[in-house]
Amino acid sequence: MGQWTFLSNHGRVFVYITKHPRSTTEAISREVGLSQRGVQKIIAELEAAGYIARRREGRCNHYTVHPELPMRHPLEREHAVGELLLALGCDLPGKSGR
Repeated sequence: MGQWTFLSNHGRVFVYITKHPRSTTEAISREVGLSQRGVQKIIAELEAAGYIARRREGRCNHYTVHPELPMRHPLEREHAVGELLLALGCDLPGKSGR
């Protein structure tokens, strides 16, 4: 039986960014197990869809997550992505005193 997981690469990158909003693509790549180019593509897609916003701070980026947005799949659309993030142990903006 092949290896599989419940979260997609997009989900892993999204969770990592939520937990580490000042991460580099190199750190995300290392922790998630993807190439830097793959991580950059996922970040661009998450940003284009409005799930994250990226702000440049010197040589680094600072990411802001938008947990109020709905999940993308029709079966999950009634749930906000923040519900998933909370279930995975993330602190959300406005919920943790940040």
